[in-house]
Amino acid sequence: MKISEVKQILSTAEVVNFKLESGQYVPDHFHVTEVGVITRDFIDCGGTVRHERIANFQLWDADDYEHRLKRVKLMDIISLSEKVLGMDDLDVEVEYQSETIGKYELGFDGKDFILLSKKTACLALDKCGVPTEKQKVKLVNLAKGASECTPGGGCC
Repeated sequence: MKISEVKQILSTAEVVNFKLESGQYVPDHFHVTEVGVITRDFIDCGGTVRHERIANFQLWDADDYEHRLKRVKLMDIISLSEKVLGMDDLDVEVEYQSETIGKYELGFDGKDFILLSKKTACLALDKCGVPTEKQKVKLVNLAKGASECTPGGGCC
C-alpha cells in the first residue's frame, strides 16, 4: 500500500485500527512513534546493485491507556513527514514489536489496516542457479514394471 492510499483511507475512517493477519488487533492505545523514509542500497546474490526507498511507520504498544490515536493526528504526522523529509508516494512498511521487531506490508480490509507478513526471496534467480519454475520429471508407469521385476534384475 502506498502513502496516498493510507491518506485516502484515513480521510474517511472513523477509527484507526491495525491488526495482524491472525485477526489479533494491535491494542487500542498504540502510538505511531515514527514515520520516516528508509533508503536501502544493497547488492543481491547475482551481483546486481539495488536501491530501495520505503515509507516506514513504527507502531508502539505503550502503557499509556488513556490515549487513542485519532485519524487526524496520524494524517498530520504523515503530512509533516512528507513536508520535512520530502517523502514521495512510497510503499509503506510497518514495524511492530512481537518477539522481535516485525516488518510488515500494509493492507486494508475495508475497516482495519492489516499487517501482512513479509517474506524473503532471491532477487537474482536467473543468476544463482535456483530454477524459476518447478522441474518436470517423467514418472515411470510403476504398475507395468512391477509385473516384470525379478530378483537381481535391477528394477527394484
